[in-house]
Amino acid sequence: MENVPPPAQELALLDRELARLDARRAQLLARRAWLLSVLYPTTASAPPPAAVEATPRGAQNVLLALGGLLLAVAAVAFTLVSWGHLGIGGRAAVLGAVTVAALAAPVALLRRGLASTAESVAAVGLLLTVLDAYALHRVALPGADGLGYAAVASGVLAALWTAYGVGAGRLRVPLPAAVLAGQLPLPLGALAAGAEALPLAWAALLTAAADAALALWARPAAAVRRVACGAACATGAWAVLSGGRLSLVEGGAGPAALLLAAAGLALYAAWRTPAAAVACASAAGLVAVAGAGGLLREALPQGWTVPGYLVCAVAVAAAVRLGPVPRGPAVGLLAASALVQALSVVWAAAFLVAALVRPGQGVPWPAPVVLLTVAAALAVPRRTEARSGAVVLAASGALSLPAALGLPYTTTAAAHLVLTAVLLALMVRPAVLTRGLPAPAAPAATAKDAVPLTAPEVLGRVALACALVSAGGAALAVAAPETATVVVLGGVAALFAGAAPFARGAVRAVAACTGVVAAAGCTAAGSVLASLPAHHAALALLAVPAGTAGAGALLRRHPVALPVELTGAAVALAALALPVARPAYLALVLALCGVLASATALRPERRPAAGYAAAALFVSAAWVRLAVSEVSAPEAYALPVAVPALVVGVLRRRRDPEASSWTAYGPGLGTALVPSLVAAWGDADWPRPLLLGAGALAVTLVGARWRLQAPLVLGGSVLGLVALHELAPYVVQVMGVLPRWLPPALAGLLLLAAGATYEQRLRDARRLRDSLGRMR
Repeated sequence: MENVPPPAQELALLDRELARLDARRAQLLARRAWLLSVLYPTTASAPPPAAVEATPRGAQNVLLALGGLLLAVAAVAFTLVSWGHLGIGGRAAVLGAVTVAALAAPVALLRRGLASTAESVAAVGLLLTVLDAYALHRVALPGADGLGYAAVASGVLAALWTAYGVGAGRLRVPLPAAVLAGQLPLPLGALAAGAEALPLAWAALLTAAADAALALWARPAAAVRRVACGAACATGAWAVLSGGRLSLVEGGAGPAALLLAAAGLALYAAWRTPAAAVACASAAGLVAVAGAGGLLREALPQGWTVPGYLVCAVAVAAAVRLGPVPRGPAVGLLAASALVQALSVVWAAAFLVAALVRPGQGVPWPAPVVLLTVAAALAVPRRTEARSGAVVLAASGALSLPAALGLPYTTTAAAHLVLTAVLLALMVRPAVLTRGLPAPAAPAATAKDAVPLTAPEVLGRVALACALVSAGGAALAVAAPETATVVVLGGVAALFAGAAPFARGAVRAVAACTGVVAAAGCTAAGSVLASLPAHHAALALLAVPAGTAGAGALLRRHPVALPVELTGAAVALAALALPVARPAYLALVLALCGVLASATALRPERRPAAGYAAAALFVSAAWVRLAVSEVSAPEAYALPVAVPALVVGVLRRRRDPEASSWTAYGPGLGTALVPSLVAAWGDADWPRPLLLGAGALAVTLVGARWRLQAPLVLGGSVLGLVALHELAPYVVQVMGVLPRWLPPALAGLLLLAAGATYEQRLRDARRLRDSLGRMR
């Protein structure tokens, strides 16, 4: 048998074994640390390395840059200040020797592998050649024209720096500097020759062409190519801006030729550089439109400038679609054309909006021409988005035609109604607009319940939006209390109501609701035409929500029923605002709205919301009627609400015995008791407190009998407050008789007594809480 030690002895054995293991572990850790110190003697003693704030190459570059800058400053100071202290020979010897040394030193430095130092010395040498050119002008050619000499000197320096950079080979500074110097000869030469703005712009454009040729043909180093591209963009942009200003201000063939040449240069760059093809082609398209539009503007009548530029933009887009243009340049050219077309549309739309807002204001003929031209251009691409834009712009052009023709109000409204009918027909049958469009591919599901729109459904919504704008234009065209207003609004209502049953989805609901709004407007306009006062017009306007309620009852659960009924409810709310100045009629309108809501509440699918609305409307009508009758007692307002609420609560408890008494009886009891309590506290007579107290006592007893929390708490609270109100005068009277020290003494004794029985009071409070908690 195995001998098992007692628990106390076994615990002692375990403790001793753990202590032995801890001692052994400490011994092994100490040995390990000693071995590490022997193998790596500097690891433990070396201090942590300091944070490195600069790399060696960075420090070197900073020193070289500062050295080159100081040498450059010294050279400039010597040339400008100390020049006159030397003779002609001394001057030539000093500058020549220093320049030759500065240009020769980088070659030797490159052989020794000091490339950064060589770059710095070479930069100083290039600066010295500029100072040599300045000194030569001051000494040898003082009478030469400054601009002409600068043009020649910059060209010579560009050639010398190019030769030096090619000969030095590995130096990176001379060739980019030569490119920058090459930007000056032609513009400075044009200025020296007294050239005006156009020749000066040509000089800049030729310089940009040379830069582009260097970047595209010579295939230089990356740094030279970047500098050449940047210089070409800068000088070319300056030439284009100058030519564009001249084209707008002076016109003529000269600026147009300049702009077209710049466009050709940019387009060639787009063809040769795929990475920048879109940007270069976009610039080429815009500049070409500016040049050709400037020429076309000379032949067009005044006011047709925008259509002229638009025709050029459309021609650019047509040329891209007809010719074999690569993708990058094609995208850029089409983007430029689209930008010009969009700006033209904005210009024309401003006239259309002004004509719609202010009927009778004319629209210049170029505006509808622009809108219809862009619509025709958008109809060409076989894309749903382009076709949608074509529908919008075609409708806008048609809307602006009556104002451009100067038609009278009634004719304009009739034309807008005809356009509205056409657009509604397209809304109902949008497949007409999708002819020529490719069949859509099966879309990927993006959400669990998402259903993507088909091309006809997109286009149908666009036609509906245009029809809404057209109908609004028809209504605004005759916005006056005349028979035409009633006729137009009635026509709008008939068109939308007639088109709604043939549409589907959201389009059908929007059309039906628009018909309701138009019918309301027609009713209001008819009331104004009949000279009805506002409170009588409100009664007439209720015919619209009555009709929508009847339509909803016929349609039942049809998807369009709810939007139509909600629109009718909004009209009813508008009708409530009309008789505010006549409270008696306001009560009548509220009651009639309550009748409509009650009739709607008879339908199961509308019962909850319509029932609450009917109750609120009937109560509001009763309160307004009481206010008109100058009834001031709060019970007249509260009890008509409290009694039905309590009846509803009783029915609720019968149907659901587990319902809380606060949910069933709380609203009704609060409405019945609280207003009377507030009135009782300000009432000096005795009947109201007596009746309120009796009612509160009855409510409390009912709550205690049936173990209902809400009646017990509300009734008891009101009963206590009424009793306090009745006792308050006597308390005040007694407080005036008693000495002033007695109330504090009584309060102290009360606190002592409460403290002495604190535990018992807590126990009683818990019992009361538990008793209330068990009630419903």
